[in-house]
Amino acid sequence: MRNSKLIPLAAAIALSFAGSAFAQEQVVKIAHVGPITGPIGHIGKDNENGAKMAIEELNAQGITLDGKKTKFVLVSEDDASDPKQATAVAQKLVDAKVAGVIGHVNSGASIPASKIYYDAGIPQISPSTTSAKYTQQGYNTTFRVVANDSQLGGALGRYAAKTLHAKTAAVIDDRTAYGQGLAEEFTKAAKAAGMTIVATQYTNDKATDFNAILTSFKTKKPDVVFFGGLDAGGGPMLRQMKQLGIKAKYMGGDAICTSDLPKLAGDGMSNDQVICAEAGGVEESARKGLEDFKAAYKKKYGQDVVIYAPYTYDALMTMADAMQKAKSADPKKYLPELAKIHHKGVTGMISFDPKGDIKDGTITLYTYRDGQRTQLAVTK
Repeated sequence: MRNSKLIPLAAAIALSFAGSAFAQEQVVKIAHVGPITGPIGHIGKDNENGAKMAIEELNAQGITLDGKKTKFVLVSEDDASDPKQATAVAQKLVDAKVAGVIGHVNSGASIPASKIYYDAGIPQISPSTTSAKYTQQGYNTTFRVVANDSQLGGALGRYAAKTLHAKTAAVIDDRTAYGQGLAEEFTKAAKAAGMTIVATQYTNDKATDFNAILTSFKTKKPDVVFFGGLDAGGGPMLRQMKQLGIKAKYMGGDAICTSDLPKLAGDGMSNDQVICAEAGGVEESARKGLEDFKAAYKKKYGQDVVIYAPYTYDALMTMADAMQKAKSADPKKYLPELAKIHHKGVTGMISFDPKGDIKDGTITLYTYRDGQRTQLAVTK
């Protein structure tokens, strides 16, 4: 005959074990910040999707830190690519005690926010900030997984002179930290390679009417029009160039080098007219990992990667790798591991120099043919 007194005892023991197991689980909050709304909301959402994929994969792995089962949670915030909103969001995340931050997307938001994260000792890895100033502030919490504007603008300037054999260029930038820095680096490299800058003009990152600027360019007959700005302005600019009969090559950086540019340009883009560069890229030997990621992304979200989702995924996985090496999500404990990390990502090997810049950062040059982005070369 079964002793009925044993049943409550067995239940109590089971509950005790369950409570102990529950107590051993810890939640680690990692933030993603980018412009989910506004003119480049599609880029911010693309990055956020990459972060979500990383979080899901980490949780599927059943990672433990310091002997405790760990659940990773993504805290997503919208900075609308606005510097003031970026700093407000940064303080909110510090108050929420996130373990790390993936973001921001653009330089104008990342740079002011980085001071707040540094003061709080919270590591920040940007998947897409390219301004050289971002990692020149002396903050040991600041990292990026893409090449900077000095490399990006320089590569475009050299390509214009040496491969396109352009002699003259007209330059326009949107006065953001990103656009201005990129245009300056292009100008510097183009001049060094023997080109002449025949005109320099400025706009803002909300503008879509460039007729006055382009009309002033037309009389100069530049071989290249270079735009330091975003695809939201780049598309309309291409349409207006066509309307004005300007047949120059059109060059710009990663923020115009998106899958959305053909849609934004409408019938304003001709084959091989646009030459743009993306900070990042993989050599042929590493291409399979990136293509596999892009296929998984499309299966999950029903659309192609816009631009930086793979780098966002890698940034978050790199941060988690440092936590695993330190056996802790405490920023003070895993930051030293992050600084010396060697993480094999879908975009290549990730390690950082003393400033927080990625070592051996690559750049991919693209053009567009029949509305499709087509790779030209991977360079450094």
